[in-house]
Amino acid sequence: MRNRHLLFWLVVAIAAITLVSGIVQIFVPGVILRVLGTERSPASLHFFGLVGMFMALFGGALLNAMLNPAGNKTLIFWAGLQKIGAVFGVVIGVAHGVFSWIALPLPVFDFASAMVIFAYLLALGNA
Repeated sequence: MRNRHLLFWLVVAIAAITLVSGIVQIFVPGVILRVLGTERSPASLHFFGLVGMFMALFGGALLNAMLNPAGNKTLIFWAGLQKIGAVFGVVIGVAHGVFSWIALPLPVFDFASAMVIFAYLLALGNA
């Protein structure tokens, strides 16, 4: 069993938050889009739900990798890249007026999450 230090538990929390927020985004995308200050057309609801599906999949996969004694460094790495992609997606959305400035805490959280995930991988390499 791997050493379960603070970084481990932070990544587990990030995975769980990503999984749950993705599930919420799948089932009630209109509520989230309203909070983000954007339109709620049938197309935006559909595509935002699809983004939620991928968030749920990455969050669930990351959680599975973290809780599996064998782990999966490759999957953990790709989950970190997903967080970086989310940063760019939301920042570009704000810059293009798709989301209001209210959405800017999301890429801050995703960037911090990516840094924690990559720090965890570095710590695994040094263990």
